[in-house]
Amino acid sequence: MTLPFPSRIVRCVAGALLAVLFLTSCSAVSRPVDYRPPALPSMDAAPHELTTADVDAWLDGFLPAALKREGIAGAVVSVVGGGSAVTERGFGWADTGVSGNDPIPVDAQRTLFRIGSISKLVTATAVMQLVEDGRLDLDAPVQQYLDFTLPVAFEQPVTVRHLLTHTAGFEDKIAGLFRGPDTELPTLYDAVTVDPPEQIFAPGTMPAYSNYANGLAAYLVQHITGEPYEDVVEREVFAPAGMVNATLQQPLLEPALSNMSKGYDSARSPEVPFEVVSPAPAGAISATAADMSAFMIAQLDGSLLDAATREQMQAPGLDSADIGGLAAGPQMTLGFFEQDRNGHRIIGHGGDLTAFHSQLDLYPEDAAGIFVSLNSSGLTSDSTTAIRNALSEGFADRYFPGKQAAAATSVTAGDHSGALIGTYQLSRRGESTFIRLYFTLSSITVAQGPGDSITISAITDASGSPVPLVEVEPWVWQEAGGQTRVAVDQRDGVVTAIGLGPAFTLQPMPATRAILPLVFGATLLILLATAVLTPVAALVRRWHGTSVPRTRYQARLRILIASSLVALLAAGALWGVAASALLSNAEPPPDAVFRTAQALSAAAVLGAVPALLLTVTHLRPQPGTGREQGVRLILRVSVSALITLAFCGLGYAVIVAGLLSRSITY
Repeated sequence: MTLPFPSRIVRCVAGALLAVLFLTSCSAVSRPVDYRPPALPSMDAAPHELTTADVDAWLDGFLPAALKREGIAGAVVSVVGGGSAVTERGFGWADTGVSGNDPIPVDAQRTLFRIGSISKLVTATAVMQLVEDGRLDLDAPVQQYLDFTLPVAFEQPVTVRHLLTHTAGFEDKIAGLFRGPDTELPTLYDAVTVDPPEQIFAPGTMPAYSNYANGLAAYLVQHITGEPYEDVVEREVFAPAGMVNATLQQPLLEPALSNMSKGYDSARSPEVPFEVVSPAPAGAISATAADMSAFMIAQLDGSLLDAATREQMQAPGLDSADIGGLAAGPQMTLGFFEQDRNGHRIIGHGGDLTAFHSQLDLYPEDAAGIFVSLNSSGLTSDSTTAIRNALSEGFADRYFPGKQAAAATSVTAGDHSGALIGTYQLSRRGESTFIRLYFTLSSITVAQGPGDSITISAITDASGSPVPLVEVEPWVWQEAGGQTRVAVDQRDGVVTAIGLGPAFTLQPMPATRAILPLVFGATLLILLATAVLTPVAALVRRWHGTSVPRTRYQARLRILIASSLVALLAAGALWGVAASALLSNAEPPPDAVFRTAQALSAAAVLGAVPALLLTVTHLRPQPGTGREQGVRLILRVSVSALITLAFCGLGYAVIVAGLLSRSITY
């Protein structure tokens, strides 16, 4: 599923609560930004004719080599224009034969690929059909259509418009999103009612990508029609569009199963098991290249919605009265992500599962579109992003070029750039559970660039270096020499949000969170060093036949400190179990594992008490000469005080990271 965050954020953890750091860093997430791939060969200023021969030649000149270079097993591409399919192509292998069977090439007409979050466009279409029929009001409270009480934290009601524009305000949850093929798929009702996410933003005010919101929108379709969502989609979307092979089945049954492409980490790796997505409407569809051609054509020609409803769906869903200055940048329509390239308006959506990575772009004013899906993640964290963006941008530049005047720097650039400098957190984040640590450690930095430009660490060029952005109008920045556009919302010159993408927003990170990586790292380094060096020092003293004089009280305090360090290590091991479940898309461990980890974490933090008391005892007069006594005093007090501070830092990290949160469903 699409997680905008810019591609895979990888950090490392070891020991103790470092397992939690591992959880936060090693999870694969996709970039929510306009990553700059290696450029395709330059094109003529005049547009190429959108014909089968030209598109096939363009694809053949780029895609096979790109797949080989990036380690992608197979791909499908569909291109439509003028109301018909221009080309539908399969490349590489649907089955590489790694399991011992004969390799199977990709067939654009038969091979099914997972389209991930592009499935959300089907949900939005089904919702808009109900709007068109007068059975659903975009701006009515969602609650009036539900048969359960939606958990909310603000007086302003959640509307259907909020669900389709990712502004319902819900936090992000990861547990249960991807499941193994042998796990039982929860019903759509259970998916939206059991352990729902908390609402952390007022509805309609903060774009924050939400799988839950899309699942809730799909449940509205199911509840209002009185039919299973899958049946409604089959009849009202797939059939009229001509998507003859598309399916929401999880897991697949025959004959779809025989036509399903395998998924891979890379072209030479073992197969990735078929993933079960929940809520299913947010990312479960499997479809062929021909199915996606039919879907794009139906979105463009009115086969699924009348002209007025289609125009409403494809127009920006919010305005400045809702999202302030963010409305000056790329926006969400009622389902689509909006962007502009070469002066042409593009609406689309991406989709990512563990192995499958897809992108769909429509040109509503030009009656054209392109879809690509890859069945492998590739050799690097940005392999699929590079290929998808190269195709999307290459398609635009080849067939819909335009002369884009160089953006002039705004006269307010110097004043405004300084206001943006700082550390930010994504609006798409978890707040109510330990997963908060994941998002806190995944901060994004806005820094001063050359001159009056700025850089955003999440927006990079092909080498991974942040690209300069210049202010082209008050509080709107654009990539220098490029087309990435970033809008800012502010109050009296104080930045409140930066629009990283239509459904992904940056918010200033509170200082209490911004310093967490430093505090957490220093804390663990000190405590783990203490856990290792203390027994080593004891063994050295025993070897040399020396000892350190201690009172019985001091000995007991040291035992308590050692017990807290053991608790820290044990807590880290249990949090590691949770990390492993998350990274492997497995079912969360039993509640007892979480509660025990929380209890051990609290016990570890309590090590601050005996450490402090031990520090106090070291302030008492020590035997020896005045100089010896002074040196011994300084050493013992310094060491025990440092350990005390480390335990206090651990307590700070545990609280800020949400490790002791009441809820344990991440």
